[in-house]
Amino acid sequence: MRKRKMMWYAILALIPVCLITVFSCNYIIHKTAKGKLFTDTKAIPYNKVGLLLGTSKKLGNGYPNLYYTYRIDAAARLLKEGKIKYLVISGDNGRREYSEPEDMRADLMAAGIDSSVIFLDYAGFRTFDSVVRLKEIFSQDSVTIISQKFHNERALYMARKEGIDAIAFNAADVSARYGFRVQLREKLARVKVFVDYLFGTKPRFLGEKVIIPA
Repeated sequence: MRKRKMMWYAILALIPVCLITVFSCNYIIHKTAKGKLFTDTKAIPYNKVGLLLGTSKKLGNGYPNLYYTYRIDAAARLLKEGKIKYLVISGDNGRREYSEPEDMRADLMAAGIDSSVIFLDYAGFRTFDSVVRLKEIFSQDSVTIISQKFHNERALYMARKEGIDAIAFNAADVSARYGFRVQLREKLARVKVFVDYLFGTKPRFLGEKVIIPA
């Protein structure tokens, strides 16, 4: 009985520690992104390269993934309005029948984007991998990141840690109800960022360099 009480006391003591940790990580990442987020294509500065962060085209229930749809729209707008010259699409390609980069390229081409300006990063299994590989594999030290605001904030923090001069363009977001689980996972993902850097985590794969023209 005494051991059980001690266990519950320990759990109760950990709750405020966990909440403070989540709040602190969220605050630091949010603050780092200040002044680097854009929603207007007319206001965003030019960068040679954009980094489109991958996501699945469809949800588990087969319905279209609005995060995906809005990111495609945002990347197409930046390319068509001359705010980026080239686009690196970085996403998961871990299974033969599943490729976020190839799905995104196909839909961008359907939207009128020339495939010659698109480069695929097949090993962007996590946002961390995508950002690190942008510098290590694609040799870029400046970039415009393209995703939803919450995702962009986290990616901007990583870019800063990697010595990349980054700004971000916010794709349209989804309703709070639609994206509740995603937002919950995001809070935990922000804590994971600090854990990764604390323990010196490396991308799952690196590989040969890819040359993006001037």
